[in-house]
Amino acid sequence: MQQSNAPETLFLYSTTVSDIGTVRSNNQDSSFAGEHLMAVCDGMGGHAGGDTASTIAIRSLAHIEHDDVRGDVQAISAMMETSVMAAHDAIVGKAKRERKLAGMGTTVTAVALVKGYWILAHIGDSRAYLLRNDVLTRMTSDHSYVQHLIDTGRITEAEGRNHPQRNVVMRVLGDFDIDPRPDIGIFKAHPTDRWLLCSDGLCGVLEDDTIHDMLVSVSDQEECAQQLVSMALKAGSTDNVTAVIADATLALDADAFDLPHQTPLIGGAAGTSLEAIADIVNAPVSSAPTLRHGKGSPATRAAALTQHTDDDASAAAPRVAQPSAVRDQDVGRTDTDTGEIPVVHKKDGRISADPNDPEVAKAITDEQERRTKDSRSKTIRSRIRIAAGLMLAVVIIVTGAFGAYRWSQTKYFLGRGDGVVAIYQGVNTNIFGFSLSHKVEDTNITLRELPRAWVDQIDQGITVDDLADAHDHTALIRREIKTLGTAEDSTATNSTTKPGAATKKDAGKSGATPSSSASSSASPSASPSTKGGKS
Repeated sequence: MQQSNAPETLFLYSTTVSDIGTVRSNNQDSSFAGEHLMAVCDGMGGHAGGDTASTIAIRSLAHIEHDDVRGDVQAISAMMETSVMAAHDAIVGKAKRERKLAGMGTTVTAVALVKGYWILAHIGDSRAYLLRNDVLTRMTSDHSYVQHLIDTGRITEAEGRNHPQRNVVMRVLGDFDIDPRPDIGIFKAHPTDRWLLCSDGLCGVLEDDTIHDMLVSVSDQEECAQQLVSMALKAGSTDNVTAVIADATLALDADAFDLPHQTPLIGGAAGTSLEAIADIVNAPVSSAPTLRHGKGSPATRAAALTQHTDDDASAAAPRVAQPSAVRDQDVGRTDTDTGEIPVVHKKDGRISADPNDPEVAKAITDEQERRTKDSRSKTIRSRIRIAAGLMLAVVIIVTGAFGAYRWSQTKYFLGRGDGVVAIYQGVNTNIFGFSLSHKVEDTNITLRELPRAWVDQIDQGITVDDLADAHDHTALIRREIKTLGTAEDSTATNSTTKPGAATKKDAGKSGATPSSSASSSASPSASPSTKGGKS
């Protein structure tokens, strides 16, 4: 584009007002009103995500407030596009690092005044209006589903205001699979041009004719912004409401008087990041004035209750933040908590956040490498801790198993051998198929000599204290077997010599039989299970 060498010099005066509204629990809009840059960003993505995303976008664009006076129109145009794309990358990176912020995003509508030209960057459904010669022109097209329906003739502008999908955006910065490149426009600036940048909390409820009347009739910038925001709330807006008003002023001879100056104003969520923005623009910045109009209306009373504030708190004086050089802080780079473009303190004393600046680009690369290195180190440390934990668990298990095995080998029991009673060392069990006992010796006691009840107990294992105790218990079993055999022989002899007497004698005793003596001898009272029994 050919730039005209106009003799006049244009300056920009701007202000902004941003209000939480009557429904939302926090303000996710952010705004910037400076001498060279104005911007509105409408965040989305939940309680924490929207305000974070809009703040990142403002902080990524803020360097244009001082950098634009050094460049030409085309250079600043490319810088604005690059800064918007850098904000997108920062938002995506922040969302990946913090899962609670997943799905956050923001619109961006920004205008810079550079050497007599307006440069407009836009993505989303926030809007920019230009009032020139009392004619209001909408300079942006909403990147929304409803606007698509209007453009294709499927619905009218009036129908779009109440369409159930009016909040669906087609293009936006953030954690979405959406083209993040902004629309860029360059226009010749005229003296007395007046801009309105606003979030859809304002333009979504006020007609363009109403906006036109306010911009024409109220010359004072702050008063105009206050009334527009207040009117949107009274009209029933349920969203955050933000307005930036900016006027171009003509100076025919810039050398004849001091250049006009204003402190940049930061509104909405980005107002909590004043010090970082002051470092970026390397100049003082101030929080934006709060909403004053209509404090007695139901809408503003509801907003005050939502924000837990009263009229005095709402009317608190703006806060001014100085850059780090004034705050006397020796910083080479300011680390931020929103993951945006790093702020670099250059050797010539300037502070820059321009992603086109080689030092800033290097800082971005260094930061990415640092985070990658930290992530890799964290992964390695995590794997080492897991491996150490597994090794410790294995050591504990092996030590415990070895200790249990050593203890088991201090025990003995009598059990079934190869047809005989055998002495085992250990305990009569196994773990995962591994036996905790082994046979020490066989005895000469055959299992056929033992009553059935004794065999069952031998199968279960008769525990003894030590090997000597096992030998003693074996001797006890032999004596019990011998006693049992003697009793059976005596009974058999008596039955042979006096068969009739035994029958007659027992016939009078409740069914007693010769086998009762043998059964009594084999009763459990003579069982070898009696631990430590000795004769």
